[in-house]
Amino acid sequence: MPTFRYKASDKNQKRKSGRIVALNREDAIKRLKKKLFMVSDLVDISDSLEVKISNKLTPIKSKDVVIFSRQFSVMVSSHVTVTESLYTIIEQTENPRFRDIISKIAYDVDSGTMLSDALAKYGNIFSQFYCNIIKAGETSGRLDEVLEYLADEIEKDYDVLKKFKGAMIYPAFILAGIFGVGLVFVFFVLPELTLMLQETGATLPLATRIVIASTEFLQKYYLLVALLIVAIIFFVRMFLKTPYGRRKFDYLLIKTPSLGKLFQLIYLVRFCRSLSTLLKGGVSVNKSLIIVKDIIKSTVYKDIIAETIDVVKEGGSITSILEDSDHVPKMIPEMMSVGEKTGRLDDILEIIAKFYEKDVRNRLDNISTIIEPVVMVIMGLGVGIMVAAIIMPMYNMASQF
Repeated sequence: MPTFRYKASDKNQKRKSGRIVALNREDAIKRLKKKLFMVSDLVDISDSLEVKISNKLTPIKSKDVVIFSRQFSVMVSSHVTVTESLYTIIEQTENPRFRDIISKIAYDVDSGTMLSDALAKYGNIFSQFYCNIIKAGETSGRLDEVLEYLADEIEKDYDVLKKFKGAMIYPAFILAGIFGVGLVFVFFVLPELTLMLQETGATLPLATRIVIASTEFLQKYYLLVALLIVAIIFFVRMFLKTPYGRRKFDYLLIKTPSLGKLFQLIYLVRFCRSLSTLLKGGVSVNKSLIIVKDIIKSTVYKDIIAETIDVVKEGGSITSILEDSDHVPKMIPEMMSVGEKTGRLDDILEIIAKFYEKDVRNRLDNISTIIEPVVMVIMGLGVGIMVAAIIMPMYNMASQF
């Protein structure tokens, strides 16, 4: 859809300027007049370099989708039509690339396309899970309820992810600081100290000789070391893209001391919450499991869900595979079995998700406490090596006088 830059004046004769996305020039003027704007200038900038660069370089973040979902939910629940809701959201969306995508979705819906089908064209932004929930709401005539529930669920996912990233900031900052100080020490401080120590002619301790040799090697072959690090990162990334490599990494991730349990719970919360949302939206159990399998990133849990799908297809219980898995707490299949028998599986899954979500939040709150001792040990080792290698020889020299 075209993007226009406008200049106008409001009812108080104050000058206004900005951008508006509309079907055409006439539609843009009509939408501006609804705001009681008197248009003085309207230019189509859809093909301008500014708009093209902005659309290409601006990333669409999870937060953008969360805000869109919440706004959409509130407006549809207030009995605003889907098309009008989308056009209103376009004007409130700051991200230019996302605004352009919403405008295309609005145009498709206005042309008679189902909302779920219009969203599905942008699978990299709106997941299969998202589109199927919307489709279920459209089919059942409960789009307003489904949108509200969907907005709540993806907001919870976003909050957990945001909290996890926030918990990682402290250790990442400390380690980056240590690395930076280490580089300054190796390339600027150590060479001067090394020269002074070597000029004394004294026999240097083993730790000092190792540090000096390491420093000289890094100074002489720093490009080779940098290329080696890049090569290792490249091959590790390639290895992780293979099915075997990804499976090994995912297995080690959930077996990592302290952090492994956290990742395990995050995957299980997402599984329970997503499955509950789909079932509440009217999606069948088998199709819901297929969608959830694509949502879960861990290949360990993908395999468990894949086996469950096969069992369900043959008429078996959804809990039969989960009961035998070492990666699923026994409480989950037991409660799901109760939900299956009573016909309240969706409600039981929601209860399980809420229960483990509290555990995830508590672990995220404590993650800095868990990692802090490890960071302190690394810092202590670094300081200890420097003291043994540099300070001690200098102390010995001073004591000889």
